Amino acid sequence: MSKIKKELRKYKHAWPLLYVFIYMPWFILLETLIPADYPGLHILHCPLDDIIPFCEWFVIPYLLWFLYIPAVFVFLFYHSKNEFYRICAYEFTGMTIALLVCTFYPNGLNLRLTDMGRDNILVQLVNFLYTNDTPTNVCPSIHVFATISAHLCLVKSPHMQKLQSRKRMKVFSLILSVLICLSTVFLKQHSVIDIVAGALLAFILYFVVFKWWFRKVNFPEPTVKDPKQHQVLYFLNKK
Repeated sequence: MSKIKKELRKYKHAWPLLYVFIYMPWFILLETLIPADYPGLHILHCPLDDIIPFCEWFVIPYLLWFLYIPAVFVFLFYHSKNEFYRICAYEFTGMTIALLVCTFYPNGLNLRLTDMGRDNILVQLVNFLYTNDTPTNVCPSIHVFATISAHLCLVKSPHMQKLQSRKRMKVFSLILSVLICLSTVFLKQHSVIDIVAGALLAFILYFVVFKWWFRKVNFPEPTVKDPKQHQVLYFLNKK
């Protein structure tokens, strides 16, 4: 029992993940209340959307997003409390802004193909994706925002510098991030407008989070001897 308590104290900084109980109900509610035939839906479209071809191969990096984002969170969670708090602040603030935009500016798109002209395992995965993900609440793209912010948090991590494979990891993360962002338009899941909005949100919040909220926070995290275990939420240090 004492060992369990010790582990719980060691990883008590996981509490920001409770945000999932805010995000998921909110997202599901939007998906339910704002379907594709919603009367007030703003359809997003630009000329570039018609030029970009459909390519089912991009379903691979698109689905890898669901592994990439948790992997970055896990890496920072076990390496630094302060870095974990930073990525949580970054990601969850952006996701909240995206949901607010979709709440007050219902948006969607009419880019999906009804007949792809071929059938293979990748096309079947795309059809599965279309079936389980409505073409609404697309701007700004959370897929793009979360990818860029996760990549920035990863490459900016001081702990990354300690790894012998840091260069390979940074290159891999960059290539995968670019492919994930491109996949959103090549699968007709998003308009170019959505990915630009998601990228802008990520870069604006980068300066807010890195240069403002966390500008005075020491990285890597303080040692055990340092009484300020929580430099960001300093009020948690008070007895």
